[in-house]
Amino acid sequence: RAVVRMSNWALGLEIMRQLDMEVILHVCCRDRNLLGLQSDILGTHVLGLRNLVIITGDPPKMGDYPKASAVFDLDSVELLKLVDALNNGIDPAGKMVGEATSFFCACGAEPAALDYDREMSRLVRKIQNGAEMIMTQPVYDPAILDRFLKDVEAFQVPVLVGLLPLASHRNAEFLHNEVPGMQIPAPILERMERAPSGPAARTMGIQIAQEMLEAVKDRVVGAYIMPPFSRYASALEVLSDLGYSRAPR
Repeated sequence: RAVVRMSNWALGLEIMRQLDMEVILHVCCRDRNLLGLQSDILGTHVLGLRNLVIITGDPPKMGDYPKASAVFDLDSVELLKLVDALNNGIDPAGKMVGEATSFFCACGAEPAALDYDREMSRLVRKIQNGAEMIMTQPVYDPAILDRFLKDVEAFQVPVLVGLLPLASHRNAEFLHNEVPGMQIPAPILERMERAPSGPAARTMGIQIAQEMLEAVKDRVVGAYIMPPFSRYASALEVLSDLGYSRAPR
């Protein structure tokens, strides 16, 4: 959704400084024109932030500020091409830059897209234009994710599966009915409906996310977890019972 968040590079830099770990920055095409995007990208390189996931972005009408202007000088395919050119020392005007950048770029994908053929066609173009990793939208149907993983095997690029723990039956219905590219199968909706509201529902949502991760962990390089409603502890809960933890320093 199109909502206001802290500057991606500012937060990424703070995480990198405090936790001494690499970060992946979301770069969205919606909010800046060609010049602004290029300026931000070059700035993040100077700061040592070298991992990007490039997305087109949702229109403002799908967020808290529906009257905000959307730019969309570029889409995700075109921005990937721009960054790939910068990695080869060339700017969008065809001029040589002082020093080639060294970005690692990921792209987004919707395994449950309604127009699946179009989604796969765009994914091919993203990889052809420099994407080196795929990060999926949240998936709740193992069959849908299985089809997608089989179809991308030929691309020979790593996949990070997206997990969004459901917070309640109402939350599940909203995602299913209102968010493009999100399909929640009837059995999952029924499980969330049977769970009492509050902590019990959140526990069920975490369990469902754990089941999905366990089902595909041998076929992906990892997962990224989107905590619902900024409940960041939910991300840790998804991982804790599965035996995942960061090794002590």
